[in-house]
Amino acid sequence: MTDVSSPYERIGGRPVLARLVERFYALMDGDPAYAELRAMHGPDLAPMIASLTDFLVAWTGGPRGWFEQRPGACIMSAHARLPAMSLMVANQWMDAMRRAMEECDTGDDGVREAMLDAFERMGRAMAANAQAARNSSAAD
Repeated sequence: MTDVSSPYERIGGRPVLARLVERFYALMDGDPAYAELRAMHGPDLAPMIASLTDFLVAWTGGPRGWFEQRPGACIMSAHARLPAMSLMVANQWMDAMRRAMEECDTGDDGVREAMLDAFERMGRAMAANAQAARNSSAAD
């Protein structure tokens, strides 16, 4: 029999994703290794914690509220437009997320690795898009 459950179900649903996001932001907020990443955020991380939790819930196959509240939103484009977006920042994000995933019981190693792989590809693409936009602006 084939397991047809969604990544959302396999990872443990909203409680696990919320715990993961809380740990991710705690690492980002408290570890100087993530200073550049932290500097891209406002002083109050609560809105970002809520948004990333809702995004991950929807992205992994849970309730689609994040996408329904933001029709046509593109997470890649939004982050690529950030002035401080760079490969260094993307790598800090990945390192903090990998650490958070290792510290939280995410229930399914296959889903965790697939998510980390997708995050790494997205982060590198965002950094490359941001760099291309800066290069284009400099050429004008």
